[in-house]
Amino acid sequence: MGDIAVRVENLSKLYRIGAKQEGYKTFRDSLTDAVTAPFKRVAGLLRGNAAAAANLNETIWALKDVSFEVKKGEVVGIIGRNGAGKSTLLKILSRITEPTSGEAKVYGRVGALLEVGTGFHPELTGRENIYLNGAILGMSREEIKRKFDEIVAFAEVEKFIDTPVKHYSSGMGLRLGFAVAAHLEPEILIVDEVLAVGDVAFQKKCLGKMSEVAGEGRTVLFVSHNMAAVESLCQRVYVLENGSLMFTGDVLKGLSYYVSAGVISQDSVDMLNHQDRRSAMTPVLARLRVSADSGLGTTSFRLGETVVFTVDIDPGTAVYAFASVNIGLYNHIGQLICKMKSNIQFTEELRISSRDSISCHLEDIRLVPGEYTVAVSFTNGKDVIDWVDKITSIQVLASDIYGTGQTERMNTGYIVPRVTWGRAEEVAKSR
Repeated sequence: MGDIAVRVENLSKLYRIGAKQEGYKTFRDSLTDAVTAPFKRVAGLLRGNAAAAANLNETIWALKDVSFEVKKGEVVGIIGRNGAGKSTLLKILSRITEPTSGEAKVYGRVGALLEVGTGFHPELTGRENIYLNGAILGMSREEIKRKFDEIVAFAEVEKFIDTPVKHYSSGMGLRLGFAVAAHLEPEILIVDEVLAVGDVAFQKKCLGKMSEVAGEGRTVLFVSHNMAAVESLCQRVYVLENGSLMFTGDVLKGLSYYVSAGVISQDSVDMLNHQDRRSAMTPVLARLRVSADSGLGTTSFRLGETVVFTVDIDPGTAVYAFASVNIGLYNHIGQLICKMKSNIQFTEELRISSRDSISCHLEDIRLVPGEYTVAVSFTNGKDVIDWVDKITSIQVLASDIYGTGQTERMNTGYIVPRVTWGRAEEVAKSR
């Protein structure tokens, strides 16, 4: 077992749909339930509740026969769409829930951040929870004391460290939870997508800390929908789909599989009935399709590639003589990064009187690697006719755009510009 940090063998987890998940019980609760359960079931059936009872027989496999190994010091990204089984897997590895069959062996001390407040007792103060978590990890009081100031400084909760955590905001709880998980010297650090709820500065801080932990030779399991973060941080990728492990291996190959399997954001979305249409809008925007320059539907692009947005418009019986289709891209905290307007760039006046399709080619995409949400609006002159937010998202991945063998990874700012570096005279001559 010398070089193995995590070993998972034929791991499966079955859930019953509609079944109430049991919490912790006292012996008295368990005894009472055992005595009264037969009578409650009979009473339920007599009340005509047979359908509800039968519903408990419906099941779903959150995980099915999953097997893999993670070596010590590896940084592994676990990706897959919502409901793929990622969080269930991490909960089993963190010993929060038990598998239905198979086994998961973890060789080392685990620090986990799966959701805000994981492992915290709400009635205890931040200080007390730090010491409690350290004790659970098997650390001595002196070891925890050495790390205490560093944890508090990272979490930025100095003023509230002696306040019960039940009074913390979700952001404060998240910062303290990550600080505890990352700083109490775990041999294996497990982090779920919970980082997505933090602000951008905190996310960068956490990614930096995970890189530091990995650099110290410790093992990291990282679940995220942010492909740029996975590409930047991880050495290997596991792709889960419908509870099964579909791919294990190289990061770039894993991301390519993820894209080709169609498990990233939707590349074709019905907008007529979209839930994020702004109020008092007239449904004119019918469908958005996202594709590569080749015509292949995808929402994942590398720096320098072309993104094609095609908007289907259905004006009904109306006629729009001064129409404009506008596409906005927003970062993960809702800031508008760019907006493309057809009335500025279209080669002719856009008149819409029947069903039509308008395409926008975003060439040589130069956005910093990350995830960007797409919104589309339709205007006629100065009037906003239709506007749909959060239609889908696109992923921008790093690539060797400068031809130097190096890739732009997680970066500050919003764009990766086209630049030429060199000594002044040489650059002047070359141009």
